[in-house]
Amino acid sequence: MTAVDLLAKGDLKVLGRIREASNAVLYCSVSYEGEEAHCVYKPVAGERPLWDFPDGTLAQREVAAYEVSEATGWGLVPPTVLRDGPYGEGMCQLWIEADADGTAAPLLALVEEEEPGEGWKAVGLAEVGEGETALLVHADDERLRRLAVLDAVINNGDRKGGHLLPAPEGRLYAIDHGVTFNVEDKLRTLLWGWAGEPLPEQTLEVLGRLEEALMEGAPLATRLAELLTVAETDAIRSRVGELRHTGRHPEPSGQWPAIPWPPV
Repeated sequence: MTAVDLLAKGDLKVLGRIREASNAVLYCSVSYEGEEAHCVYKPVAGERPLWDFPDGTLAQREVAAYEVSEATGWGLVPPTVLRDGPYGEGMCQLWIEADADGTAAPLLALVEEEEPGEGWKAVGLAEVGEGETALLVHADDERLRRLAVLDAVINNGDRKGGHLLPAPEGRLYAIDHGVTFNVEDKLRTLLWGWAGEPLPEQTLEVLGRLEEALMEGAPLATRLAELLTVAETDAIRSRVGELRHTGRHPEPSGQWPAIPWPPV
């Protein structure tokens, strides 16, 4: 049985609430035919209205982000489904136990130097106290680089450090994709270290396959049409095409705050 089958068909039981989240996020167990796992359930009814996104659409966007991630082959988003639950329809996502033994290498850091050290990429200066700043850096890590591309494709408006989950066996997962797929440029992230740099050849090949998968009538395009508006689906096609055309990581547009606050 796949994780998607378990999430979609299993008996969902609420175990608690993750209170630091801005929307209703419930920690649950899900069980089906002898299989059991933990998951996160975000009911549409618990979504806080946003001025720049239609009400009641964040759960669908989380599922759409998973579908696009799977189409790249990178597997950066945990299995995610849209289903009915104790509080109505919502997003249900496999719970990831991140770095339980504390051995994963750090992905983000603040340093006092003016330039990032070897193995790091600079994001920008961050205020750390009254009149004091430090350089915010992220690891020069291929997993993060792929995530930076995925975020550009789905137009992620809120890529924070707390959304990065290092998992066992070197896996990296990313969560919280409710504010994605806007038609307007909303890219806001901590992963600007490659801004303007050429995309790796392998990434361009992935984008080529993704462009085919987004063609009208293709399975991914058909699935996204169930989750997003026509304009939003057209916009993701345009973003993929633009990335292939420029062959470079995007740069901040200057029309939208480039870095989320708070950054974690």
